[in-house]
Amino acid sequence: MSISGAMVGFLVGGAAGFLLTETVGAFFTFVLDRTLDVDGTGVLLAAFVAVPIVCAIAGAVVGARFQSRG
Repeated sequence: MSISGAMVGFLVGGAAGFLLTETVGAFFTFVLDRTLDVDGTGVLLAAFVAVPIVCAIAGAVVGARFQSRG
């Protein structure tokens, strides 16, 4: 397992997860004209916290496996 590949994958995956949550928020705001209230619902807040973390972990796993192949 490669630590450098895992670190790059972790950073890229976390950035992708953050971009995904921001894209969903912008979609709801501009297209559906509905602001997402993360203070009102705990489930939505948990989703906005968990998505970047899950994407970062998935990116680390993929990065480590991809780096160890070559």
